[in-house]
Order: sequence, then C-alpha cells, then structure tokens
Amino acid sequence: MKRQSEWIRVESIRGARRISNYCWAFILVLGALGFLLVGSSSYLGKDLIPFLSSQQIVFIPQGIVMCFYGIAGLSLGFYLGFAISWDVGNGYNLFDKQNGIVRIFRWGFPGENRRICIQFSMKDIQAIGLEIREGIYSRRIIYMRMKGQQKIFLTHIGENSTLKEIEEKAAKLARFLCVSIEGI
Repeated sequence: MKRQSEWIRVESIRGARRISNYCWAFILVLGALGFLLVGSSSYLGKDLIPFLSSQQIVFIPQGIVMCFYGIAGLSLGFYLGFAISWDVGNGYNLFDKQNGIVRIFRWGFPGENRRICIQFSMKDIQAIGLEIREGIYSRRIIYMRMKGQQKIFLTHIGENSTLKEIEEKAAKLARFLCVSIEGI
C-alpha cells in the first residue's frame, strides 16, 4: 500500500507473512517429521509410520543420519514459523519533504532491537538506483545511494515485480525526492 501527498510518501513493506513462507514451513515440518520418525523406527525396531517400512534401515549410520536430518528440518521449519508469526521484515519507508527526513522502519526478531528504525536527512541522498539481475535467481531491487557511496535497500529482496513496475516505482521515487536515477 502506498500513501502519497505533495510532501509525504509512505510505502508499506511486506514481511515474512507470505503464502510461500507458509508453504515452505509446512513442507519442512512435514518432511522433517517423516525423517525423524523413520530414524526413530530404525532404533526401536518397529514401524512408527505404517506405510513406510524401516526394517532395511540400520540405525548406525543410516538411522542416526535420518534423525539428524529430521531434527535439522524441524529446527528450520520452526524458525520459519516463528519468523512468520513475528512478521519479521514488515515495515515502511517514509519520505517527508516538509521536514526533510527519510525514515525506514522494519520489525526484526524479538529482543532489545526488535524495532529497527533508521532516520536520516534527505540532503544525504545522492541517487535512487536499481539493481537488476536476470536469470534463474532474478533480482530486482530499488536502493538509495547515500553520500559516502553507502546503499540502503528499499524493496524486499524476495519481491516479485516486473521490470516495468520496478523501473516506474524507482522513477516516481526519484522524481519525488528530486534526485537522479542510476542503473537503468
């Protein structure tokens, strides 16, 4: 969602609550449970999953490895589940011409630094840039180049926008901030 006036522009950034993350967490937990149960079945000597026979799996070394993969998969699945529940990465980009500030806010993991808020002057912005990589792992990111050549990324890395959409978004932002655009 975007809100814009003559002086203020606010862009919402989606966090970890995406359908793909829900799917990956579910697949990870389900697969890891399968590995863990098969590994445990080889230790106990009886099938904990009726349709999967573990009689041909020797506990050392195959069963231990299956248990290890199951525990590792469950850990990753629960990590992703917690990231989804805390909506890590959710936030906004605020551009305020009236006060001459830019504020970038994101939610992080719980703890002392859960709220990540960066604020700086608009005078420090040199340009708006695009980083575009095509191929299997395509990447289209809008960033701000600050004085001192520091890049501050404004879009989420996993955001799937077309090339035209990302170029238009960058051009509108550059016009709003009255700075040049690079990388097109």
